This record gives sequence, C-alpha cells and structure tokens, in this order.
Amino acid sequence: MEYQAKELFAAHGVPVLPGEVADTPEDARRVAERIGGPVVVKAQVKTGGRGKAGGVKLAGSADEAAEKATAILGLDIKGHVVRRVLVTQASDIEQEFYISYLLDRANRTYLAMASVEGGMDIEQLAVERPEALARIRVDAIAGVDGAKAAEIADAAGFGPDVRDRVVDVLVALWAVFTAEDATLVEVNPLVKTPDGHVVALDGKVSLDENAGFRHPGHAAYEDSSTADPLEARAREKDLNYVKLDGEVGVIGNGAGLVMSTLDVVAYAGEEYDGVKPANFLDIGGGASAEIMANGLEIILSDPAVRSVFVNVFGGITACDEVANGIVQAFALLDSRGDEITHPLVVRLDGNNAELGRRILRDAELPHLEQVDTMDGAARRVAELAAANRGS
Repeated sequence: MEYQAKELFAAHGVPVLPGEVADTPEDARRVAERIGGPVVVKAQVKTGGRGKAGGVKLAGSADEAAEKATAILGLDIKGHVVRRVLVTQASDIEQEFYISYLLDRANRTYLAMASVEGGMDIEQLAVERPEALARIRVDAIAGVDGAKAAEIADAAGFGPDVRDRVVDVLVALWAVFTAEDATLVEVNPLVKTPDGHVVALDGKVSLDENAGFRHPGHAAYEDSSTADPLEARAREKDLNYVKLDGEVGVIGNGAGLVMSTLDVVAYAGEEYDGVKPANFLDIGGGASAEIMANGLEIILSDPAVRSVFVNVFGGITACDEVANGIVQAFALLDSRGDEITHPLVVRLDGNNAELGRRILRDAELPHLEQVDTMDGAARRVAELAAANRGS
C-alpha cells in the first residue's frame, strides 16, 4: 500500500512528506494534530483511481481530518474496501512528474520510465502520447548511478530547475528497487513544490515473493485482513493454492496441468448448469501422504466445494507413488478427524499409471472413483458437483 511504499522510500533516501496511517476517524484526528496544518486523508487500498472514487480528500484541520476519514473508511473502491487511511502533510504543487523502475520480462531486462507529465494514468499517457514517456533500459550489473540517472532525466526532458534533484531521486529509487528485491517501484506523482523541493507524493511497490527469504520483514507488509483465509492456511502448509468461485476442488501436479484442468472442468461444467472449478492447487513434483492430505484438507474446508478432481500425470513422481499418497492421505485425514464425505474423481496417467490405478482399486476408498481420461474425469466430477449442490 502507499504508506508502506513510502516507508521503503524513506528508508532509502527518497524524499516523502510526513504522515501516519489511521484505522479510525479518531486516529486520523490525532495524526492530523501531530502533523499540524492542512493534511490529505488518503484511502489505503491496492488499486488506482482512489481520487476519482472519493478516496483522497484535503482537510484543513484535525476535526476535518476525522470527518474526511469517516467518509473514506468503509468506501468500496473497485472492489477494495477501505480499512485504513494515510493522513499526510498537504503540499502545494507546481509541477507533477512520473518515474519508475520495473522488471521488463518481455525484453529480459530492467526498464526505467520517466515523464515530465505525471499525475495521470501512465497507461493512458503511453497510449495517447508515447513520445512523452521516456523508456531507458537498465543493465542489471551496472545499475543506476548518477550518470545513468542523468541519462534517464535528460531523456524525459526534465528542465535545469529540477534535473539535479530528480537525478538524486532516481538514484535513491534504484536503491529501493534493488535492496528490497522489487519488481516495480513507481512514483506518480513526483512533484516540484513552489519552494523548489522535489517530493514523492505517492508510491507503488511490488515485491518479489521469491526473494522473501532474504527479507523476513516483508511479511509485515501483507494485508492479512483482506487475505482469503483458505489461501492463508494453504500458504502456511507451503501449498500453491488460489481460491476460485466454483464447486469443483482441483488438485494436480504441475501448474500447466492444473491450469488445463481448470479449463476442462469449466468446459464440462457448462453442461451441468455452469459448474466451475473452486480452486487452483498445484502439489508440484511431490505427492506424499502429508502433501495430499493437506491439499484435500484445504479444499474440503471450502463450503462451496461439492466434488474433487485429482488429476495427476506421472513423470518424475510415478503414479503408484501418487496412489499410495492418496491412500495414506485418507488414513491421515481420518486420524485427524476429517472424514472425507465428498466424491473424489481421480485420473492417473503416465509413468506407472496402471499400477497406480490398481493400488486405488484395491484400497476401496470411500467416495473415490477413477476415470481414465482427463475429459471424462472432468465431465464426471462436474456431474457429481451438480448433483450435490443441494447437500
């Protein structure tokens, strides 16, 4: 969120205005009193367009700050409910600029973007007036020093009155980008005040979760109040799980296979009054009893789930290992007091598929049936979900 981005900015020398986050109107009043003078009350949600939606308001006093916070808290902005606001010192603005660094996956490089026309949707500017947005590649090894920052500033057309200060901000912002393992750092707007200062008035940062092991403090930036509880539980069990809006629980090994499974379930579900997949769950290359049990436990905790599709293609992990994992998972869940009452459709194919199927047949697990083909299994699991909708 903006206030968190500004905390990172300040830690690396990017100039920001004083401000504090508030969860209640009374908190907003106290923050405004500490700051003194006019303040801006800003909704803290991870989406753009806050100003247009009424989520950014100027307040001339502490009482007015509390009043504005009352109006903003609880506001729905593009599906995001405002639960906290940032109360920050107001600033006069002479000019608005735009600067950012991002990971350019398509070109396999880092990219700096800058414009002397900030404050508007940068996507709109890029389409309508692409010449107004400078794009400069940044070498990952060389990075951004004073000379590179000057190249970026000159390409964007920053005038001599602000160029040197913008160069300093660009160097500091690169420090944020690299030190925090970010995939995006953006300031829109970066403003020049009437007294000549250059300040980051807003901020956006996206952090690379793959680098989380280097940054234990980044966990504090997660907004647990808006996280799906099932996704949070799955994350605690190191499962790649995403909650979806449907009735068929899906478990597969490999992200590509799981994505394909979502498609075939959705397609098959059209025949059964719009049955859809309830989740994405990739167990990866492992299918141990614990992994399978944890996956089934998370999926079956979703009250919307009416049936479960286990779709596995045996490769490095052979189908007999997966089958034994399923059998042991049933026993493990039973020992936890989690009896499986939902129908499970299992499709095994690939390495040792016939042996895996025989293991499941011999186990005679309750509510489990096997279908040999992916399309056939998807159709069957959709049919079972539709039949169990009233249960």
